[in-house]
Amino acid sequence: MTPELIRYIEEKIISQYSAFDLAHQEGHVRAVLSESMRLAQFYDVNEDMVYVVAAYHDVGLCEGREFHHITSGRMLMNDISLRQWFDEKRLSIMRDAVEDHRASNSYEPRTIYGKIVAEADRQIDCDTTLRRTIQYGLKNYTNLDKEGQFARALEHISKKYAEGGYLKLYIPESTNSKGLEQFRTLISSPKLFREAFDAIYDEEISKKEY
Repeated sequence: MTPELIRYIEEKIISQYSAFDLAHQEGHVRAVLSESMRLAQFYDVNEDMVYVVAAYHDVGLCEGREFHHITSGRMLMNDISLRQWFDEKRLSIMRDAVEDHRASNSYEPRTIYGKIVAEADRQIDCDTTLRRTIQYGLKNYTNLDKEGQFARALEHISKKYAEGGYLKLYIPESTNSKGLEQFRTLISSPKLFREAFDAIYDEEISKKEY
């Protein structure tokens, strides 16, 4: 990988995540970066491009969540500094990959770069996935009490992760299939899901960051 590019991403891009909600801060982008680079080893891809796509995938949150994937792609494409390392064609491929990472998109990522970052971004783990959902709810739905947060979390998770949910997986070398199976087991048990929610919710509230 190109050391100058890594230095630029570290100093100018990853630092932007400190302004986002708890579910999308530096720990999140670093996890996506790490998993993206691991998955890249199984495919014939340019590692610099994989690294950039992973780093930029959520920077568009600075303008709101609804269209953050489109904003992120635009920010990547408009970053003049990247043109010292990539030509127009590769920038376009990376922009498309960033746009395609969102789980709620109705279409499959157009390239392997999009599939890699989409898969890396899923990070399906019972504790992590539920915690990120709760963190987002506490940050963005401040009018809801605990029961309201529970109802919101359950509705979101059911639509996305339950059998027939909209989330799709693309890379067989990831651990998400196993994580999704375990999470669906949790979702299918109202008692276990409520216990898990209560434990994480109470933990998050005790941090006094909301």
